[in-house]
Amino acid sequence: MKSNSTDLITARIRKLKRGGVFTPKDFIDLASHETVRKVLSRLTERGMIRRLMRGVYDRPASSKVLDGPTPPDPHAIAHAIARAHGWTIVPSGAIALNILGLSTQVPAQWHYFSDGPTKRYRWDGGTLILQHRTNKEVTGLSPKTALVVHALKALGKSNVDSAVIDHLRKALSKRDRLRALKEARYVTSWIYEIIKQLVAEEV
Repeated sequence: MKSNSTDLITARIRKLKRGGVFTPKDFIDLASHETVRKVLSRLTERGMIRRLMRGVYDRPASSKVLDGPTPPDPHAIAHAIARAHGWTIVPSGAIALNILGLSTQVPAQWHYFSDGPTKRYRWDGGTLILQHRTNKEVTGLSPKTALVVHALKALGKSNVDSAVIDHLRKALSKRDRLRALKEARYVTSWIYEIIKQLVAEEV
């Protein structure tokens, strides 16, 4: 194992925010898969990173309240797995509402739709389900646009009021809102009409 590869991989991990999740594929441009696997194994033994499940790791954050590492971020786990396989994923309605702050309910299972195969993953304290679905509400949407679409779908048209619209406008950057306007034109018409309201001031 070349020390230079170890240094490069370690440096990339140190650039991640605490709680960042990754797989060996995130370092395949730096070294061979076998070398990456060995480096990650050594860094796990040192306690620099944490192995969440086979082939999935994070750079754990610390909690004074828990007096130890915080639980891993399920959303980051889902995206790390999808990134490793080249899949597009979007959160189910309950997950989207939680991420956008429209609901404080923590799901028992983290459920996403994917254009890859249906898969189930488990780690200590959580379960991730990737359910195959290829349609206009999965493929071609950026992560933020997908969040908005599925959150609105979960709420239902009758439950979207001015408070929800104001919340989403604040939760999304101007760039995110304009991207949503461009990407979501083929989704359910009432959802697109609400997205148009989010960018009414920009267009």
